[in-house]
Formats: sequence, C-alpha cells, structure tokens
Amino acid sequence: MRRQSPGRGPGSTGATRAAAGPSPARRAVRGAFVALGTVGALLVAADGAVAADEPGFTVRDPRITEASGLAASRAHPGVYWTHNDSANAAEVFAVDGATGRTLATVTLTGVAGRDLEAVSVGPDGDLYVGDIGDNLGGTWPHVWIYRFAEPAELADTTVEPAVHTVQYADGARDAESLAVHPGTGRVYVVGKREGGDGLYAGPEELSTEGVNTFTRVADIDLWATDAAFSPDGSRLAVRSYFGGRMYAWEDGGPREIGRLPVPIQRQGESLAFTPDGRTVLFGSEGEGEEVRAEELSGELLPEDARRADEEAGGAGGSKDAAGDDGGRDVDGDSVALGGAGLAIALAVWIALRGGRRRRGD
Repeated sequence: MRRQSPGRGPGSTGATRAAAGPSPARRAVRGAFVALGTVGALLVAADGAVAADEPGFTVRDPRITEASGLAASRAHPGVYWTHNDSANAAEVFAVDGATGRTLATVTLTGVAGRDLEAVSVGPDGDLYVGDIGDNLGGTWPHVWIYRFAEPAELADTTVEPAVHTVQYADGARDAESLAVHPGTGRVYVVGKREGGDGLYAGPEELSTEGVNTFTRVADIDLWATDAAFSPDGSRLAVRSYFGGRMYAWEDGGPREIGRLPVPIQRQGESLAFTPDGRTVLFGSEGEGEEVRAEELSGELLPEDARRADEEAGGAGGSKDAAGDDGGRDVDGDSVALGGAGLAIALAVWIALRGGRRRRGD
C-alpha cells in the first residue's frame, strides 16, 4: 500500500496523493518482502505448491496487483471477491476460485476510494468494503465503509454504494482488517500497529447519517493485515505478514485458541474462510500471486465442522489444534524454523542494515 495526503470525502474524483514516505523501519521490512517472496516461491515449489484438491488459485488478472482483501461470495459458490488498495480505482473483482480468472468487475461510484483495505460479505448478502487505510499514522479525521448488494449476476457493472462514515472512540488509526459477523451482522475492524492494536466493534446497525463510532472491545497482539469470521461465526481469524491467530468467538468477543498456519508470501494482506469453514485462504499483494489454501484442524476448526467430525467419528485433520508444525512465535507472528527461517532472518537483517546505513549517510 502507498502513503498519501488527506483527500476529499465521498464523491471526489480522486484523493490527493503526497510523497510522504514510510518510516525507515517500515522501509526496511518492506524491502525484505522481495527476498521473502523469493523464499516463499522456493518453498512452494519444494512443497508441490497447492495440491490439486485444495481450494487455492493463482490470480490471473493483471489489474490486480495490490490485493488487500478477500471474501467468499454467498450468491455465487466458488467465487471470491477481492480489490486493490490505495492509488487504485475503487473496483471490486469477482474471481473464479477454480481458475483464478476475473468473472466480473464492480466499479464503485460516488466514493473517495482513498485506501480500500478489506472486504467482507454480511448475512444480508451485502458486500462491505473498508476504505479504512491510514498510512499517515492516524491523521484522517474519519474513514468509510461502502456497502452494496452482492450482484445476482456476474457481469461488469457500476454501483453507487451506501456510505458509512466511521470514527474510532479512542482516536484515528490505520487499519486493514474488516469482518462482518455472519450471525449478528455487526461490523468489526482490527487496527494495524506494529506492536499490536485492538478489535473495534461498530454499532449494532450502521447508519448512512452522521458518524458511526467504533469502540475497542479487545486487544489483538498482531500487526494485523486482514481478518475474517468463519461461516458459522464461531471463529475469528486474524493474520499479519508473517503469522496469525485464531480466536474462538464467545459472548460477543474473542478468546485466543491457537496459531494460524500462515504461509510465507511476498506481502500477505488478505485471508478468507472457504464456505465450509474447513480451510483458510491466504492472499498477497503482487501481480499473478497465488492464493494459498491451508486446512484447519483440531480446535482451530469452527464449531459446525468440529461437530460434524465428531458425529462422523473423524479426526478432522492431521495437524494438532495449535498448528504445531515446528514453528515458533516472535511478537505474535509465527515464523518457520530451519532453512526458511534462516533465509527470512537474513533478508530482514540485510534490509535493516541497509536502512541504518542510509540514515547514517
């Protein structure tokens, strides 16, 4: 995602972009993403990429280069909605989960489209698109959520969505994660800070009049880049660049239960549950990027899937509940050990060392 200066609100033809650059630390980490992408590609090749029976796919549309959100369609089985983030047109793409090809493009009109960062499908069948990015560290006075009915037919179209203006009760912040609970329809946002941030709940019903205030309801110890509820609403998955957490959703709040099996990607900024809730898909920015599928097991499985396995006498997968695959956690992010871990550490060290040298010039 790119940085920018405060722009005009919904209805503007484009937000003013500025040359304000990222912090030296963030430049260093982003510089490492290229090396990490190379490492990830090698690991995918060694692991046989995504197995033929797994619901992963490669994005084929050359327009989709900064995919920052992912959500399974309710109206069209096997289809996933995605979009680019800042400095791109306000468009949402319907992608075939079997071929990775774009089946339809929905262009949003009458909106700012300043920094689209997340998409979710609500129980009402509406798409919720979060224009919630704020790379300038909390300088935007407000952000927006755009809402429109999922098209009944997959064809290129233009829609004017409902616009919900959003503020946070404890001050402005950057965010890239938006999730709509499939039972209650309540909208949640996870703030994005390197040391972790919070989970914010919107009003029971969003309004197009005035401001919708989102209130912090829990801490999330991740540099969060996306979040999604399981189809039955019993699990909340939150990812970061290098790892993630699964939470049981209990009494309207999250309880951490284990690590997500997040793959190594170039710049991982999206995730979604498959409609059966048994698999999480992980997406990344970049042209022609692969959306990786990771099967869930044990306690990570949503309750509906766990009950079905118990009734069938199945084990529900081969991995244990905590996703114990020989990894370790660093500041809430899971990083694989062995050769991949060493390669990541080396890439980050080189980027940081280069950043320190530049600051010393």
